Amino acid sequence: MKKAFALAVCAVSLLTASGVQLAQAQAYPSRPIRLILPFPPGGGTDILGRVIAQKLGESIGQNVIAENRPGAGGNVGAEYTVRQAPDGYTIVLCSPSISISPSLYKKLNYDPLKDLAPISLVASIPNLLVVHPSVPAKTLSEFLALARKNPGKLNFGSGGAGTTNDLGARYFIAENKLNIAMIPHKGANQAQTALLSGEVDVLVIGTAAAAPFVKAGKLRALAALGDKRDAAVPDIPTVAEAGMPWFKVDTWYGILAPAATPRDIINRLNAELAKVLNDPATKKMLSQRGTDPLTSTPDEFAKFIRSEADRWGKVVRASGATAD
Repeated sequence: MKKAFALAVCAVSLLTASGVQLAQAQAYPSRPIRLILPFPPGGGTDILGRVIAQKLGESIGQNVIAENRPGAGGNVGAEYTVRQAPDGYTIVLCSPSISISPSLYKKLNYDPLKDLAPISLVASIPNLLVVHPSVPAKTLSEFLALARKNPGKLNFGSGGAGTTNDLGARYFIAENKLNIAMIPHKGANQAQTALLSGEVDVLVIGTAAAAPFVKAGKLRALAALGDKRDAAVPDIPTVAEAGMPWFKVDTWYGILAPAATPRDIINRLNAELAKVLNDPATKKMLSQRGTDPLTSTPDEFAKFIRSEADRWGKVVRASGATAD
């Protein structure tokens, strides 16, 4: 009798615990969610993040608050997210820096590939290679000739170690054996500001951020760094058309959570993001900002992150780049 009673008590306890967990999952989210943006305001990450925060909040029924935590090529914001409770109320919008950082930094305070749980890819922003109008080059080949003729006299802007515009620039320099200095900044937006003022000569930057200045004649685009011409600047040739098919640099974005976040919450967020990113109004809003919406399953995104780590690891070794 005592044994039967004990088993009955255990069964009731398990059912109660399961019921509590189910109720908690069904109640999620019951308060605002923070979306960490690991780059400064005004750049591509910030623009994209605020659109997603607004639309995700409308879809999921709670405010999603965009919060900038820039630094160390996106690692400050990512590490901050890792340290938060794995309850679905703090998520982070990451760029390729989480795939690049393991090979770029000798020591990190977190493991980007293990300490974050992928939720979904959300977007890809094509890049441009742009120069200040004072640079006397109108094509990629003219720029290469100029750089080779004037070693050490040109400089490349960088949005910070581990960013695609930094590593893309280093890759370009290394592969073409150029003598061009790198000028670091605290984000792509600051690097573009320096380019606009003439402090920087050349920059790899997202089309969304650069296109208005290219159209206004304040910057000159030499090449689109993707597989096809960008609709925002259709007259700009691709790197393949310019004779450098290997030099493709796109900037993807995805949303992740602390690693121990329950899978039912990950799946809920994934479903809500898919709903948002497939919505025609959101697609139009993002495309107007030069951004291509993407979706994926959590597992697809995890596999993609690791493939990108392999790809950029080779680039890091080829360029000799380091953040230490």
